[in-house]
Amino acid sequence: MTKTHHLIHSDLCDFHATPSLGNKKYVVTFIDDAFRYCYVYLLYSKDEALDKFKIYKQQVELHKNELIKVLRTDRGGEYYDPVYFESTGIIHQTIAPYTPQQNGVAERKNRTLKEMVNSMLSYSGLSEGFWGEAMLTACYILNRTPNKRSKNTPYELWRKRVPNLSYLKVLDCRAVVRLTEPKRKTLGERGVDCIFIRYAEHSKAYRFYVLESNDSVSVNTMIESRDAVFDEERFTSIPRPRDMIHQSSSKRTNEAEDVSGGASYVPEPRKNTRVRKAKSFGYDFQLYLVEGIRNETISQHQYCFNIEKDPKTFSEVMASRDVHFWKEAIQDEIDSILHNNTWVLSDLPPGCKALGCKWILKRKMKVDGTIDKYKARFVIEGFRQKEGIDFFDTYAPVARISTIRLLLALAVIHNLVIHQMDVKTAFLNGDLDEEIYMKQPKGFVIPGNEHKVYKLKKSLYGLKQAPNQ
Repeated sequence: MTKTHHLIHSDLCDFHATPSLGNKKYVVTFIDDAFRYCYVYLLYSKDEALDKFKIYKQQVELHKNELIKVLRTDRGGEYYDPVYFESTGIIHQTIAPYTPQQNGVAERKNRTLKEMVNSMLSYSGLSEGFWGEAMLTACYILNRTPNKRSKNTPYELWRKRVPNLSYLKVLDCRAVVRLTEPKRKTLGERGVDCIFIRYAEHSKAYRFYVLESNDSVSVNTMIESRDAVFDEERFTSIPRPRDMIHQSSSKRTNEAEDVSGGASYVPEPRKNTRVRKAKSFGYDFQLYLVEGIRNETISQHQYCFNIEKDPKTFSEVMASRDVHFWKEAIQDEIDSILHNNTWVLSDLPPGCKALGCKWILKRKMKVDGTIDKYKARFVIEGFRQKEGIDFFDTYAPVARISTIRLLLALAVIHNLVIHQMDVKTAFLNGDLDEEIYMKQPKGFVIPGNEHKVYKLKKSLYGLKQAPNQ
């Protein structure tokens, strides 16, 4: 006898910041009301939501021999298809206007998934482009986690068997994936350096992002494999400390011994506090701030800091352990410059000298010491220009602090809303009248044109001239 699958909750949300690796910008969830088992689909656009529901309906009803009776969503138009729902007999319930609590199951699930994604990306150091992989991983884990309604996991209620958790790994940990037999050579490397990004769908395998290419696989591609060696203490951004960051303990203890290590930096201690030596973890060190007297500890606070220096040259970038993320930041800067038609390839006229160029590379850090993003700025060596010969006027496109304060005051007076934004790549937009030539940047020299230079059409950072800004 066919059973009735009563109610499915669904919600659609978007990620405004960055498309996923597959250029998808939206996610839709379908949650069974009885078991709270969740399906997640990544979408290119909102109008795909109904198509994904049709796929979900067909799969669920086929494999569970149960019929979906009700679909509950918000009042978005992506599900509007009365003919389809009438033909299937499914009741499409929509919540009342401005009452998201009527679809609380889906709203809470999406909020939980988003918080997990933010936490995963923040802790691991992955860029925002990996949010789709993190979202699928978060759903995978939640389905195998007990909730308040039941001691059994949604997976156990849905699949009628206990999930196997022995193969779970930490997102973004480094791994060496063994090459498959057709791609393996008699001589040479038999593995490829990757990062673990999620679990493969409909396959007993892991999904990896390739960091270093070889003759068999290309960098920045995806591969699936079960044969891999994981290093869950090593990440793409900073090595993961063995203890939690910002741990504290309020229990009294008589442990007065110091933690051995080599870091010598200590802040100015507060009254009745002392600083223990920091324990080093390769590129990190941990600092212990202890409150109490010598033989009695009241509380201990542990901090983790990244002490790896930012690269100074392109060669140091290529030798860095974070070369993949530096190259991504550099490529963003180059794409912005090319998009704005900043230069043209040209021969250097007789009697002219080409200015040099360099990369300014900086890790942007969060308040907790973890890496927020990698920033690359391409600049020209304008300090080699001579005033009165190569330039006459200089200009700094910086707002006065008094101007900013005036705008804030006007916003308060007129009850206006202020939005803060961050430009990933900035551009000067200053057209040049004089002829200025620049050497080709290292690592981006065009083959066959090594002797040529770039003739600037617009300003670059570091150039001591911007007459049209």
